[in-house]
Amino acid sequence: MKQPEQAAATASFDDTPLARELADLSSRRRALEKAQVTLPTSTRIVTVSNQKGGVGKTTTAVNLAAALAHAGAQVLVVDLDPQGNASTALGVPHSADIPSVYDVLIDEFPLQDVVQSSPESHNLFCAPSTIHLAGAEIELVSQVAREHRLRRALEGYLESVDVAPHFIIIDCPPSLGLLTINAFAAADEVLIPIQCEYYALEGLSQLLGSVKMIQKHLNPALHVSTILLTMYDARTRLAQQVAEEVRSHFADEVLKTVIPRSVRVSEAPSFGQTVIAYDGQSAGAVAYREAAVEIMARGVRAVVATEGEA
Repeated sequence: MKQPEQAAATASFDDTPLARELADLSSRRRALEKAQVTLPTSTRIVTVSNQKGGVGKTTTAVNLAAALAHAGAQVLVVDLDPQGNASTALGVPHSADIPSVYDVLIDEFPLQDVVQSSPESHNLFCAPSTIHLAGAEIELVSQVAREHRLRRALEGYLESVDVAPHFIIIDCPPSLGLLTINAFAAADEVLIPIQCEYYALEGLSQLLGSVKMIQKHLNPALHVSTILLTMYDARTRLAQQVAEEVRSHFADEVLKTVIPRSVRVSEAPSFGQTVIAYDGQSAGAVAYREAAVEIMARGVRAVVATEGEA
């Protein structure tokens, strides 16, 4: 039997912010274990883009891909960023002598010849980037059908494989050059990560304008399907204000899930892993898994709505 002092201390701890946070995290883990997911019947091609650097774009691309794979989806990540950070996080070799997305875009290699399996999951694959991709922006200028190179490569890949992936996630460089235009021309959906910091919406209007131009001239099917709030710190009023402002402007696109600032999320790439593999029970991993479940559920609702219109 607890002494009065022990009981008081326990009651005091149970009412602290840390205790409430831990209890909430445990509850969310249990909810995820019970979550029912419906995999898409056709491949969803999602471009993760934001020309503003440091918003968690690549982190979001690889961790969402891993979370989707954890939920049972087959996922292909196309690393279109010359820095190759997505390839690193997925544990995929991407030295200069490795066949890569560069060879696909410039020399028309079949995409299936460069795709590698990630050691993290049998459901997770990656078309890596190498340093050669840094020169692709210039080399693409003189190429025939330069904006549609990736689209044609993806179409050929989907025709060649026995089992098409449920998701293709394209990680873009932090710019609006020809590589990003290729991604927009190849995708159906755009996912925009927005950092919960000052100037969060800076440049977003330019990105949305670019999406409209792509819709008009290259890819009418492209649309912004998802906005994900990243680096959220619930302790600050600023993060709450940014979240409220983004939700007020994009109520239908913003996910309910927010990605918190997390040491585990930052540490994972240095071990060649996503946070899902590095520490799947951490707050960051749980948040990305929740975002993946929400994205899959939204896709099902979108299909139902489209069929209803028909």
